[in-house]
Amino acid sequence: MGASADPLGGIRATPAVKAATIYDVAQAAGVSHQTVSRFLKGFEGIRPETRNRVVQALDELGYRPNLTARSLKSGRSHRIGALTHEISQVGPSRIVEGASIAAREAGYVLDIVSLDTRNPSAVDEALALITQHDLAGVLALAVTDEMTKAFEATAFRVPAYVASESEGAMDDPRGVLSRVGIPALVAHLAGLGHRRLVHVAGPSVWSAARNRIHAYEGAVEDQGLHSAGILHGDWSAASGYRAIMDLADLPEATAYVVANDQMALGAMLALKERGLRIPEDVSIVGVDDIPEAAYFDPPLTTLRNDFEGQGRAAVFQLLARIERTAVSPAAVPPPLLVARRSSGPVPPGGR
Repeated sequence: MGASADPLGGIRATPAVKAATIYDVAQAAGVSHQTVSRFLKGFEGIRPETRNRVVQALDELGYRPNLTARSLKSGRSHRIGALTHEISQVGPSRIVEGASIAAREAGYVLDIVSLDTRNPSAVDEALALITQHDLAGVLALAVTDEMTKAFEATAFRVPAYVASESEGAMDDPRGVLSRVGIPALVAHLAGLGHRRLVHVAGPSVWSAARNRIHAYEGAVEDQGLHSAGILHGDWSAASGYRAIMDLADLPEATAYVVANDQMALGAMLALKERGLRIPEDVSIVGVDDIPEAAYFDPPLTTLRNDFEGQGRAAVFQLLARIERTAVSPAAVPPPLLVARRSSGPVPPGGR
């Protein structure tokens, strides 16, 4: 019961707004309450049109699961501790966002702890922090070799899932960008007549960067092209700029395949400052399709990757361990090639 000011100077009680229940959601969506319950638990075997009606009803009614009541009734926690790092990077931050949404839809709260990788005891300190409260499980989101090893060496006291991009694993949703996306970029450039390419790679301590190098080299070979070199950056625009500007002479290449959009932004500026026009003299493509990519000068050809889907897939893996059920298949869409004006036909004599 709330209260509000009375015009005569007193305090008038106002009725409290009743929180929506799964029965209210079911009625609004035109489904059974069992269907709503299955959706909230992350069950994948629900028809898309039914799923959409449930999502719409949840949003319209502002449904929020009563975690306290659920925990008291079931005798277990509905909180998940998420350990992550490098969250300033686009991929990791969007993976965490997808994981948080999936956890909430399944009736869990995701407590996110970002680790300082410069601190050797970061994992121990983070575990001490999050284990002050009862947890249903721990989701460890790793992108570098150092943190993957640290997570895998940790003895978690609750169900845990370490999500990292495996090297060469065909069923890893986080690796589909390299297996499918990078070859699509190279094929796009080959279709425009380019035969000599350069790759600007991410830091070697990231498995994702190594996977993209391997995918680039394989795609160049499959297309019968020539790689004029591999440069290295740290994912930042500044490192992409330096990778080009630090060269004494530019390689004999008509196109650059850059491992992420931020480095592509820096590389574009460096190529312009060295007297080249994009795409008249040289083409450049990136990866991620960050919101700003469409507004680069010129707009960047890139790969749109479903990072949120990867976060969802990681949560489903953890929930299967927590609830001791079979893992629901994670349908992560393949990366989509978004062709814009930064890539064009090979210049005359540039083959």
